[in-house]
Amino acid sequence: MALDDDIAILASSPLFGLMTRDALRLIGFAAERRSLAPEAVLFERGDPADGAYVVLHGTIRLDPRLPGTPPVEAGPATLIGRIALFLPQERPTTARAASAAEVMVIPRALMRRVLEVFPDAAAAIHDALAEDLASLTQDLTRLRVARPD
Repeated sequence: MALDDDIAILASSPLFGLMTRDALRLIGFAAERRSLAPEAVLFERGDPADGAYVVLHGTIRLDPRLPGTPPVEAGPATLIGRIALFLPQERPTTARAASAAEVMVIPRALMRRVLEVFPDAAAAIHDALAEDLASLTQDLTRLRVARPD
């Protein structure tokens, strides 16, 4: 896959869409690519998460966290493990290829380097994550108020 194709896929992902083409070029150039055969495991629940994945081709199936819920299917340009780009954590679920797939592996160290080199991207991502957190907090507050103790 050409670097320009990688950049286009990254740019269509919501988080990476906040970055300049030069920042995306650095990620596309430095990130590893991993090909997966159908049913190959990308990661297991409980594995240490040291970065994220962007689906380049194919589909990755994320096992449900709650019994009785369907698995989540992640197709091209989907970012898997967003928080792991910024914080160490464990994988909350198992991910495996639903079909032949290719992912871009983006380690936390690479993301940190990109944000150091491109502070405008860091500011944009900070603002987007802060909005997401504020929205989640408001939703949880509404649920708490709607269900008195």
